[in-house]
Amino acid sequence: MNLYRRIRKAVARQMTLPGRVEQIQQALGRIESRQQAGELGRNPRDYEFRVYSQWGEDGIIDHLVSNALIANRSFVEFGVESYTEANTLFLLKHRQWRGLVIDGSPQHIETIRRSETFWKYDLYADCSFITKDNINEIILRNGFSGDLGILSVDIDGNDYWVWDAITAVSPRIVISEYNSLFGPTAKVSIPYQADFYRQADKAPRGYFGASIAALDHLAREKGYSLVAGNSAGNNVFFVRNDCLGSLQAVSPEAAYVQAAFREDRSPAGEVDLLQFAQRRNAIGRFPVINVTTGQQMLISELSRSALQT
Repeated sequence: MNLYRRIRKAVARQMTLPGRVEQIQQALGRIESRQQAGELGRNPRDYEFRVYSQWGEDGIIDHLVSNALIANRSFVEFGVESYTEANTLFLLKHRQWRGLVIDGSPQHIETIRRSETFWKYDLYADCSFITKDNINEIILRNGFSGDLGILSVDIDGNDYWVWDAITAVSPRIVISEYNSLFGPTAKVSIPYQADFYRQADKAPRGYFGASIAALDHLAREKGYSLVAGNSAGNNVFFVRNDCLGSLQAVSPEAAYVQAAFREDRSPAGEVDLLQFAQRRNAIGRFPVINVTTGQQMLISELSRSALQT
């Protein structure tokens, strides 16, 4: 489809109900953004609103970029699927940021490249299965390096190890998914496995990623401060120390939220409505690594104090 036909199709779509709903979503997001512009003194979690993010991340991010010292309005986000629900999409459309999105599915990347978002905005899309060994090459070959506004990490697995490996860019804000089943104080991650893929037929869906305290440990080593966690209990936000401005650092315990959402599936594919403790027990026989000592243990062997909520 040539560009002219794409434009005609996009204009026609804007006249449809889905197109008009998206326009309303964006308008409400802009109103929320203006209302909280310049506000300080509250927990960043209090600024949550949702336009394209999964939960309230759009509002937290809008607050952070309004108050942190951002020089380069650019982002890299991976684990985006078809990029209709993402942490950076509101920035792309509302603030005209430049960005790179990465996903391991050819179908998802093709969907992105065929969307009006791809030609209307300064967006690059790369189809790659991310490992700690290839992430820097992927970023660099797409023309991103050095100072970066935001890095958003959500690959449901080796998140800790991949962020640890990134040297191609120096993001001012880092957003990472954490696993609340690991509790607020244990500094643990799943062991690195290059081909790790989160799926129910190999392990319960609750077995993935790293704890909030482990990510905070890595952030401190890289020169970042934890400034917020979202109310859903799955994303945390770090700001590079030289860009904090008036933003305040918080502890992992203060940012931690016990996630209420349930993703576990039965063998038949139906949602298992397990309680938090049941979801944690379901992953007890799987290993984690203490990122400060390198010691490997089973999740069930973690001390009660390290997992207390």
